[in-house]
Amino acid sequence: MKISASYWMFEGGLEATLPVADAMQQAKDLGFDAIELAIGSSGVLTHQATEADCKAIIAKAKEIGIEIASVASGESWGCSPTSNDADTRKKIVEFTKKALQVTKWLGTDTYLFVPGAVSVFFLPDAEIIPYDVCYDRAKEAVAQLVPTAESLGVAVAIENVWNKFLLSPLEMRDFIDSFGSDMVGSYFDAGNVLLTGYPEHWISILGSRIKRVHVKDFKNVGTVEGFVDMLEGDVDFKAVRTALEAIKYDGYITAEMLPYQPGRPEKTADAMKKLFK
Repeated sequence: MKISASYWMFEGGLEATLPVADAMQQAKDLGFDAIELAIGSSGVLTHQATEADCKAIIAKAKEIGIEIASVASGESWGCSPTSNDADTRKKIVEFTKKALQVTKWLGTDTYLFVPGAVSVFFLPDAEIIPYDVCYDRAKEAVAQLVPTAESLGVAVAIENVWNKFLLSPLEMRDFIDSFGSDMVGSYFDAGNVLLTGYPEHWISILGSRIKRVHVKDFKNVGTVEGFVDMLEGDVDFKAVRTALEAIKYDGYITAEMLPYQPGRPEKTADAMKKLFK
């Protein structure tokens, strides 16, 4: 397994103002093997990036000596694949198809995708979508992405997030399997499941469907305030590592510690080296 840092972990990352080269250098200086880049509709890396833009990023990564682990996006939160507005649903599918191409140009094979939401805890004015409607619309969105993903060889990796949707590993497993494609998989987040379950159970059940792994720590207080720095919460990282080894996962483990706080990247890097190197 190789340790990776989320672009969002660094100052200016969530705001998408931090130059990609600066983020890669910071990750390298902290001892990470790789970085997960982030793409949005605005900022330093967008779905409108050209192949030449991506080649320049790859060349810089090679110069720095860091790998690109994957590409993430939070675009689906505000432009949801499960929105009541059909134009919004169409817009995010078209954005994601372009983002999958950018991911391919960046030389990696996994794209983090949030497939929609019943509700969004950090957007109080967001729509509340009935669960069954959310499920059907999410399936429709992913189905539209499968041909692009398969032609590019880039996996649509569905992350388990706080969207009140796909709440169990059995449901996530069956949702992924319903597409019958190796290019639909799981972006498993160990910290996100702790509110309602055990990461090691999810890992065992999802098995080879897991394309990439996020880690963060969580103190089980029942709210978003429970997210804490690595090794300060209740995630049993030994069990997580043992479960990943049991399914023979040897890919990237990306620390998604956000928002940026002074000293947090350094603390995170130290913890990641202890846990996964």
